[in-house]
Amino acid sequence: MKPAAWFSRHGGRAWVGILASAALVFLYARGGAGWWLGFVALVPWLRTLDATPTWRVALLNGWAMSVAFTLAAFPWFGAAIGHYAQLGTAAGLLVLLVAAPLFQPQLLAFALLRHLARPRGVAFAALVGAAAWVATEWLVPKMLGDTYGYGLYPSHLLRQAADLGGTAGLSVLLLLVNEAVALAWSRRAEGARAMLKPLGLAFLVPLALAAYGWAALANLPAATAKPLRIGLVQSNIADYERLRQEKGVDAVVREVLDTHYEMSLAAVGQHRVDAVLWSETVYPTTFAHPKSEGGAELDREIQGVIDTARVPFVFGTYDRDDAGEYNAAAFVNPGTGLLGFYRKTRLFPLTEYVPGWLDSAWLRRLLPWTGAWLPGTGARVFPLRLADGREIPVQPLICRDDVDPGLAIDGARLGAQALVTMSNDAWFTTWPQGAELHQAAAAFRSIETRLPQYRVTTTGFSAAIDPTGAVLASTRMGERTLVIGDLSVAEPPVTLMVLWGDWVGRTAAVFLVVLAAVSLVRRWRGRLAGLATAPAAWPAEGVVLPPALRVVAGALRSVARLSLLVMALVFLFGDGPFRSNSLAQIRAFTACFLVPELLAWLMLRAYAAQLSLEGAVLRLARGARRLELPLADIVSVEPWRLPVPAAGAWLRLRSGQRHGLLHADPAGLARAIEAAGGPAVADRPTLRARTYEQVRLAIRRGRLEHPVLKFVLFPLLLAIPAFRVHQHIMFGSSFGEYHAYGLVAYLQAFAIWWAAWTIAVVVCAAVLRALTEAGTLASLWLRPGAAIDARWWLERGGLALLYLGLPAWLAMKTLA
Repeated sequence: MKPAAWFSRHGGRAWVGILASAALVFLYARGGAGWWLGFVALVPWLRTLDATPTWRVALLNGWAMSVAFTLAAFPWFGAAIGHYAQLGTAAGLLVLLVAAPLFQPQLLAFALLRHLARPRGVAFAALVGAAAWVATEWLVPKMLGDTYGYGLYPSHLLRQAADLGGTAGLSVLLLLVNEAVALAWSRRAEGARAMLKPLGLAFLVPLALAAYGWAALANLPAATAKPLRIGLVQSNIADYERLRQEKGVDAVVREVLDTHYEMSLAAVGQHRVDAVLWSETVYPTTFAHPKSEGGAELDREIQGVIDTARVPFVFGTYDRDDAGEYNAAAFVNPGTGLLGFYRKTRLFPLTEYVPGWLDSAWLRRLLPWTGAWLPGTGARVFPLRLADGREIPVQPLICRDDVDPGLAIDGARLGAQALVTMSNDAWFTTWPQGAELHQAAAAFRSIETRLPQYRVTTTGFSAAIDPTGAVLASTRMGERTLVIGDLSVAEPPVTLMVLWGDWVGRTAAVFLVVLAAVSLVRRWRGRLAGLATAPAAWPAEGVVLPPALRVVAGALRSVARLSLLVMALVFLFGDGPFRSNSLAQIRAFTACFLVPELLAWLMLRAYAAQLSLEGAVLRLARGARRLELPLADIVSVEPWRLPVPAAGAWLRLRSGQRHGLLHADPAGLARAIEAAGGPAVADRPTLRARTYEQVRLAIRRGRLEHPVLKFVLFPLLLAIPAFRVHQHIMFGSSFGEYHAYGLVAYLQAFAIWWAAWTIAVVVCAAVLRALTEAGTLASLWLRPGAAIDARWWLERGGLALLYLGLPAWLAMKTLA
């Protein structure tokens, strides 16, 4: 049934289930006492998924849920988009809903894979669906970093399990409980006994989470060290653009700095803080790299205030180098000055940066607010050098950095004893739910690493967060206030998340890959247990090849294929300029491979023929020419031991003549002739050749083997990022050569890169093909009964190495 037809017939019930789940998600996302709804909110939707008849309907159902889910949980984000882009709330919501599958792609993956796994059992489908959910969130990091498990933050006990599997682990458990409740609901007609087992499992999960939370809290080390006291300055000065228009740039900068000076000195003088923390980008220019004399004067002014306070300051500013500018946090000590910068790693797309492949002048005209900052290189721990002689290593995080568990985990591994988080959540001022979600996300970083956290924002919510995720001191949204955070700082306990990293999503992805591989193995296993017995299909395509031309075509093709292996050896072990000279590679590839391969192909095309069996006559038609061979005149059909220039067989006639016949399945051709009354093939070498050909033909060619995809599109996909890196290195931007030398030069350079990557793919494919053929022959000699399985693994493994290995190698070289 087509998706549209199914929805037209059953859409009422489907939409009821989707909207019911959306309503529960709406309450769950609001936090507070509604956190328990996370265990049942998806049940109505799951019941609609159970009724979907095809994978297309399941995918359409997932899309509908992504829209409903986004509207229920994130309407404030759409309104914020509209306000930020000056489009209005309605337009912002429309943009959000249209892009809902991009914001919540895990719902589509969950619906699709759960449906495909459903025939193998309810429990299996539930596990596959949960794995698809968190694997998608790991593979496609979301803009807000949200996941279903964030909704458990209000539960002090249940959220502690995040130190084992992070928020992804909580999402998996919530999804499995929803599945168990949905299963129990589907069995209600069978009586209470049938519902008891899934409901028992559903109740077991939150009880286990609560028990673990209680044990984890009881086993946290007691505070022994002197608390670290930091003053968090929430100035509540936002909307800089409006203020600049009203007061002028200098007046705004003066107001921002004077406010922070006054509040910081009050924190030091009245509250005896050990350090001061300002929010993200509060200093609106590059600190320590002044762009003007006025900027240098402001730098000296800030250093003077820090010297007066006699405590270290950490504040948001900009940093720059030869590559560009960065959103950064400056660590500045009294007396000695700048200690260093942490550069923000997770920039916000289309506001702080634009991906290089998308960046263009027309886009910046369309979206004038887009920034051009560069991302930092990851976690970096700095010491807070306090007046009492202590040095406290801390990991700074800026805004969106705190939705990435990996950065906080890397900081913990580097020895950090606290997290220092700064943000500018001013765009959530009218919609505080967004700021609440951001703070909950940041709090989970403390649970996962058991590091205390000092978090400051421009307008709220600023907070001191302990290692259990509890907010010990906080602010309201939209107020100017000073938060004094007193938290015990010591060597933290090592959690499973710190040991293994954000492992749940990766494990789920590997689980799905293994399942896919096992499924493919089962599909192909037993496809051909012995020799095939079906005759070849008629009419058939073939090539009538005289013996002399077989020698010439075979020699040309052998030279072409062997040249690829020689090139592979040169690439691997050569030390001359050939390895880095793309033009030399193109010339050698053309002369040694393309030309002989083309000549061989032209010869074979010139002798192509249509084969047919009509009665007791084998007819070979090539254009207007016809050759008719009575089967009684054929003495034997002998498949070639070596498939050179391709698979084929000799037709020996009673007259002593022989005709070479290229055919995809020469053994099938021999059986077809035998079935029509021709001679049988019974000698041992011929049987071995038949076995090899049928093992080769038993593995069906997939789409990944298509020449256009394999040797045209795939090299193109590799050439684009490699060429972009080259352009950045040589010319400073993705289109540097175009701006410097024009379009023709730019396209010629790209064509050379594309050709070079095509050569690389062809050479790699040739090596893998050689290994596949050698492995197949070895299997035929050693274990003939397992030859088909061996061939399947060799071919699929070769494709995996080609399509995954080359991009991985390119990524490693690029990162290096």
